[in-house]
Amino acid sequence: LADAGLFGALGKAVPLALAAMSVRLMRHPEQIRDNGRISVGLTALILAACGMIHILKGTPGFTSGWEGLRRAGGLLGWLGGTPLSALVSRPVTFILLTILAFFGLLVISKTPLSRIPDRLRQLRDHLGFARSASPDGEPSSPDTAADGGIDGPYHHDQPRRGVFARRGAREVSLDDFFDSEDPSDDASDSDGGDPEGEQGGTGDIRTAQTAEFPAVGAREAGVRPPQADLGGGPAGTGAAGTSGGLMPEGLPEYGEQGELTGEELYTLPDAELLGKGIQVRSHAKASHETEAALSQVLADFGIDAEVTGFSRGPTVTRYEVTLGPGVKVERIIQLSRNIAYAVASPDIRIISPIPGKSAVGVEIPNQERETVALGDVLRSPVAARRPQPLLVGLGKDVEGAFVVANVANMPHLLVGGSTGSGKSSFINALVVSILMRATPDDVRMVLIDPKRVELTPYEGIPHLITPIITNAKKAAEALDWVVREMDIRYEDLHSFGFRHVDDFNRAVRKGSIRPPAGSKRVLRHYPYILVVVDELADLMMVAPRDVEAAVQRITQLARAAGIHLIVATQRPSVDVVTGVIKANIPSRLAFETSSQTDSRVILDQPGAEKLIGKGDALFLAYGASKPQRVQGAWVGESEIRAVVAHVKAEANPEYRADVVVSETRRRVEEEVGDDLDLLLQAAEQVIVTQFGSTSMLQRKLRVGFAKAGRLMDLLESRGVVGPSEGSKAREVLVPSEALAETLAMLRGEEVPPSADLEGPDTPSDGD
Repeated sequence: LADAGLFGALGKAVPLALAAMSVRLMRHPEQIRDNGRISVGLTALILAACGMIHILKGTPGFTSGWEGLRRAGGLLGWLGGTPLSALVSRPVTFILLTILAFFGLLVISKTPLSRIPDRLRQLRDHLGFARSASPDGEPSSPDTAADGGIDGPYHHDQPRRGVFARRGAREVSLDDFFDSEDPSDDASDSDGGDPEGEQGGTGDIRTAQTAEFPAVGAREAGVRPPQADLGGGPAGTGAAGTSGGLMPEGLPEYGEQGELTGEELYTLPDAELLGKGIQVRSHAKASHETEAALSQVLADFGIDAEVTGFSRGPTVTRYEVTLGPGVKVERIIQLSRNIAYAVASPDIRIISPIPGKSAVGVEIPNQERETVALGDVLRSPVAARRPQPLLVGLGKDVEGAFVVANVANMPHLLVGGSTGSGKSSFINALVVSILMRATPDDVRMVLIDPKRVELTPYEGIPHLITPIITNAKKAAEALDWVVREMDIRYEDLHSFGFRHVDDFNRAVRKGSIRPPAGSKRVLRHYPYILVVVDELADLMMVAPRDVEAAVQRITQLARAAGIHLIVATQRPSVDVVTGVIKANIPSRLAFETSSQTDSRVILDQPGAEKLIGKGDALFLAYGASKPQRVQGAWVGESEIRAVVAHVKAEANPEYRADVVVSETRRRVEEEVGDDLDLLLQAAEQVIVTQFGSTSMLQRKLRVGFAKAGRLMDLLESRGVVGPSEGSKAREVLVPSEALAETLAMLRGEEVPPSADLEGPDTPSDGD
């Protein structure tokens, strides 16, 4: 047909373009919408090009024979140019065809009109004509120097440095020409974050179409090993070191690291430590057979509806059903069992409607499931161009798009599901995502693992504040420490006039704030604190009141302090996930549950009971009205070991000694109970006055005779007073100069070796 004059002068170029399109169709047959879009754009471009050439050659007709058409625009050129030229002039026709060609290019590249300048700048920089930077490292252009921040009003200080600089050599594939990314992702290229209103308050989610993305370039991150406290260093930046991490070159750093102690640099793990997933080929035949069965059910029951398309995900395929005029959505929902019978699958789920579409979705499990690799999620462009340290790779949605979420915007997450549904896999993906993207100076973690086996591989990583906690009572104490740390941070925010810890950190790094005059304190930036509780039910069995109170206070106030809580449980009952906990944890992730009741406990709505397990989950982001179905990312044990070995080699953990109460203090608390404050007051009163009388304690502390007698017995057992001598006052064995040491001993704290507080070892005989 080309030799016969179908494409005219483009007879040799058009087959090459069609061959490229054929290769894409074979590589990505599941991307139905993108393939259709590119086909439409390519058709418009070819038709416009043939018509333009035909007009430039003088619009020859059939009287010139096939040879004349072949030398011009061919038969397509005649169809695109001659009829229109008869209605309007040739110049006007040429202009209209130029507009059509421009439209075809926009459709192929999926570029909205508002993004044309950015696309041109990206093309220029990709060809190596990036704008020169000023001597201080800032770009000379105001548009590239704009401050791009992490999502939300609070973020790390992120100066733009060559955002559109060329990202290093890489293999060029057809995906570079046929861009299949979501335009909402491209919208974040120019500002380094998500524009407001793009998510509609859905908790900071991003997706990108599935494709075999090339490996992302290395990232420069200069950080030194962390020091013992939770602060970073004084204002300033650490020395730069090269890392093979997941941050691509040319992107803004997510935080200029504070100057830390130590000599070595901290290097993020290389992206190649995480393996690549095996993409399952699309079974178009099976999908079309299921589509035909679904259409037949609608026809059998006389419902005026049509299956207008489907999108295949890693776990399920969602079929779109468009209803006719006057047809109720409830009629489709009532046919759920009939549809399940027709497609031979009991695990169907009906979405009414699909968010953003006037269609009902029917989700049917695939016969062959795809394993979503965490490495693919973290290497995808949607994750690579977002440098937040708390960004987590969730997996893929039902349209095959990668899904990531920023923990800082959740700001807390409740994870629930039955045994074997994928909770532990998600916890592993969460922790590994943090290790791949964040240094110990950025994020510190408290890992609580009552089951003793799930988080064991992470023991000894430098991001830990304390060794992995496996004892439920120690876990309650760690949560109390988090509350105290939160209060300390709020004191600093209040003193220096900031509303969020990110603003405080930015001021510390810039050196714009100073400690009060005469103070010896060195201001240090506060890292994020991530608290992960792998099994909440075990904690609620041991100390329900303490755990619930600590969780409530953390989730209510800790967001502005940079503290975030991840709570997981396999027993989502109301006595574990109480109303107080649910009310203060806005983001939810529900894996397969055994009943609709459990689904309502986690999500406040049904749906999780219809999931099919092995990582299949519903993610209800903060502010979202409906959950998003996600196939969770998988990270293997060998990958976990490789990442952990790398971070251990980079730095040693520096634990906080005050997170978990010592054994001595715990024994004191068990013996004294809730009377510790009264005991301290009684000891102070007795030592200061050097008068040990039960009646005096009654008057001074305003307690009854029984309580005063118990306090005096406790003081006697600790060597503060002597034994009872009838009606006489007890002998005080501790001088007033040793008051501070005595109070420290009573609290269970370490007593200086020089302090001699031992009293006579005599039994108490009452008072």
